[in-house]
Amino acid sequence: MSKKTYVLVGTGGRAEFFYGAIASQFRETSELLAFCDINTVRMDYSNRILKEKYDYPQVKTYTSDRFDDMIRELKPDCVIVTSVDRTHHLYIIRAMELGCDVITEKPMTTDAAKCQEILDAVERTGRNVRVSFNYRYAPHHTKIRELIEDGTIGDVTSVHFEWLLNTKHGADYFRRWHRDKRNGGGLLVHKSTHHFDLVNFWIGSQPETVFAMGDLLFYGRENAEKRGVTKFYDRATGNPNAKDDPFALTLDDNEHLKAMYLDAEVEDGYRRDQSVFSDGISIEDTMSVTVRYKSRALLTYSLNAYLPWEGYRIAFNGTKGRIEANVIEQSYVNSGGDKALEGALQGANILVFPMFGEAYKAEFEEAEGGHGGGDPVLLNDLFGEPVEDRFNRAANHIDGARSILTGIAANISIAQGRAVKVDELVRMPRG
Repeated sequence: MSKKTYVLVGTGGRAEFFYGAIASQFRETSELLAFCDINTVRMDYSNRILKEKYDYPQVKTYTSDRFDDMIRELKPDCVIVTSVDRTHHLYIIRAMELGCDVITEKPMTTDAAKCQEILDAVERTGRNVRVSFNYRYAPHHTKIRELIEDGTIGDVTSVHFEWLLNTKHGADYFRRWHRDKRNGGGLLVHKSTHHFDLVNFWIGSQPETVFAMGDLLFYGRENAEKRGVTKFYDRATGNPNAKDDPFALTLDDNEHLKAMYLDAEVEDGYRRDQSVFSDGISIEDTMSVTVRYKSRALLTYSLNAYLPWEGYRIAFNGTKGRIEANVIEQSYVNSGGDKALEGALQGANILVFPMFGEAYKAEFEEAEGGHGGGDPVLLNDLFGEPVEDRFNRAANHIDGARSILTGIAANISIAQGRAVKVDELVRMPRG
């Protein structure tokens, strides 16, 4: 069997998840040809990881202005996009125009205009876009889909969904490029795309109307000053004011973060260790969203990024009963440790309450690996030999669009103080 060939653009914190899989368990089916990035130091470090960690041949490197050259010279089957969110559409669209399929990290893009450009490009080129929604593949998430699809609680009428990011993982979004809403659309797009996709996946519907409120109530200098903080700094590394700050991340204390970010600053000036209590944060840390779906189901959703534990609580109400799920996840700092621990499951239970019957616990097999055990299954689906999937967990550009449109509509609602009709934002393909 001939190997499928790949190039990867954006060698930051999420990249190794993909190229490490190709370089290890999927060598027989997949081949990595090149890296592309604005930063040559970071690409060289990724090549070092390939050689030293995976014993894989180093690949060619191309700066981002030579993306077209890379595609024309190497003719890959597929482009993997793991760059900053606001640039996803550029590489997705150009890759398809040059004859490649695409695997993109979530979110597919950050606003309605860019989403429309991607949808139009898929129609124009006939190429395929896969969005890497690993949470769909986690056994407990698949079990919820199974229970609802099998009619266990009848038609779903409402969903109550509370997601908690803690002071380790949640804080990390306020140190990095994500703190600027122009880069990732805020947490309602960058992070909540996972959660809104899960709701779409679970209830088999899509968003119709969205209303949201959000604010920056914990992070940022002004909030810290109100709490009596007097010591401030712009970045943690090398700053004595960061020494006793539990929110500080010092890059020279972690070999991987130092090599990937601190040593690479000389080229692009990007600082990975900004203070979560500095100025310049334009995203929210406290968000509440209400959604009406085309199935007429209602969602109430909240996301907070500074809580004592990591995970979520969700309840589905239906015409025949109720499902409740409680999930605790392993907290992490992106690229700060073992990839398999990122979002790994610490504990989960699913309870079913029939309308006229005894409540019971729904059983499922827990799986190891990141994102609730979903990562290994997703990677096999992308790079290995996919198995037949009753639940159709593989996500395409339509799924990618529907997931981000809830967050995009929520951002508009926050800014304008009104309910937003999702169908007014983009023209979705027919069928």
